[in-house]
Amino acid sequence: MRRGEYGYDAPYALIIFGSLAAISGILAAIAWWRLPAYAAGPISLYFVLFLGNTCSFFYTTRRGKFLEWERILDRIHLRGDETVLDVGCGRGAVLTAVARRLTTGRVTGVDIWSTTDQSGNAKDVTVRNASLEGVSDRVRVETADMRMLPFADATFDLVVSSLAIHNVRSKADRRQAIIEGFRVLKPEGRIVIADIRATSAYAEALRTLKASNVERRRLGWRFWWGNPVAGTTLLTASKPLNPKSEPN
Repeated sequence: MRRGEYGYDAPYALIIFGSLAAISGILAAIAWWRLPAYAAGPISLYFVLFLGNTCSFFYTTRRGKFLEWERILDRIHLRGDETVLDVGCGRGAVLTAVARRLTTGRVTGVDIWSTTDQSGNAKDVTVRNASLEGVSDRVRVETADMRMLPFADATFDLVVSSLAIHNVRSKADRRQAIIEGFRVLKPEGRIVIADIRATSAYAEALRTLKASNVERRRLGWRFWWGNPVAGTTLLTASKPLNPKSEPN
């Protein structure tokens, strides 16, 4: 059971879906009262569509993403002594999930704390969640831009990121975030990214950097942000012992 409070991802989107469901529901009720069935039916379909999107989005942000990340981390088989970086950690959903699997290892989370991308996003909230989850001794939280990470080369055994890199607006800057994540990864380390768009470009950047085992796969309905079109893709890759990078 999670003890922390992790807010809502893209709260504006959830509000929009909910508002559209409410409006279409009212219009459908009026239509069934005043119009024949053939006219009321299509309006009701919009209500069902928007309600389904709202419920899916709410489930994913409050429960589904946590379950999927538990499965993702299960497949990684952490030993417990790793150094891990969470890029765009937000309020710490993945950060604390990783920390629970560590013993002598440590996980560092970095973010710029945008409240547009996650409600109530703030460094002190993340620190508090780590404390509530009982993993403060394994967690460090810093303010940093993913395009310019304040860490030396080959610092981390594992780099993770969940629904963060797509928030960087330009393609060049998203590519730079991938380059930085790969730079701070140790040889034979792994990078694991879950995102809703641009993962093919991330994969291309990693291949240019000579990453190995670059794989992409769609995650299930628990990680849909309203519908399958807005589903989440998982990207994984490894850093070889002697990568010959071509970052430019």
